[in-house]
Amino acid sequence: MSGYDTDRLGTFTRDIPRAGTQIEAARKKARIGMEFSGHPLGLASEGSFGPDPIAGWLPWNIEFLIFLDDERELEIVGAAQGAADPVYVLADDWPVAESFARQTAFPAQHLVVRPDSENDPRIRKGIATWKQLKTAFAWAQDQSASGLVFIHTDLRAHANPARMNRIRLAAEDLLGRLVSCCPACGMPGFARVERIPGLPCGDCGAPTRETCAEVYGCLKCPYRQTRPHTGPGYADASRCDVCNP
Repeated sequence: MSGYDTDRLGTFTRDIPRAGTQIEAARKKARIGMEFSGHPLGLASEGSFGPDPIAGWLPWNIEFLIFLDDERELEIVGAAQGAADPVYVLADDWPVAESFARQTAFPAQHLVVRPDSENDPRIRKGIATWKQLKTAFAWAQDQSASGLVFIHTDLRAHANPARMNRIRLAAEDLLGRLVSCCPACGMPGFARVERIPGLPCGDCGAPTRETCAEVYGCLKCPYRQTRPHTGPGYADASRCDVCNP
């Protein structure tokens, strides 16, 4: 947004820590935009990177896109998530740095440079041209006690094409929720609020933890609607606690 530096809310380079949760940061961004514009509607995104929710070791990206409507007192959130690839290299000379940059599709994908290691507080970011990269590399190597330069992909949305695409998916999810209106009161945001486990095992018939139905609910009124699972009518035996304890 114009007139406000959102880096004040936290940075991926960790020089400014993010206060609160990811959704709280998105909500705050939207509120700041509403205060600046004087409008009752707000829209903001916030991303995060961490370990994947299953194995716990693959890099994972989650994007939230939040819509606030003070007139209807609504908060609707779209989301998208998936594997991420925050790439880095520790380079001891320019050819290594140049090779890495080409592998990351630089300059479409911007880069960040530090002396010595990923934990060095001295940072050059917003690197989007070859001239800037050469200058930053020379600066970092001159500052480095080891002669090594840590280079990694810039994770900010405007500097990261992969994040741009995931934010697009979050926007599509948000749009789907905005056009889904409650059958009872007509409010937008009618979406899944609960998954009901119990899909039977395809081998032994025992209930599993896999979803057998989904509950959709309204954000404003108590209306709820249970919809059967739309996939296969049984779960694979590998997901069964009886067949595969």
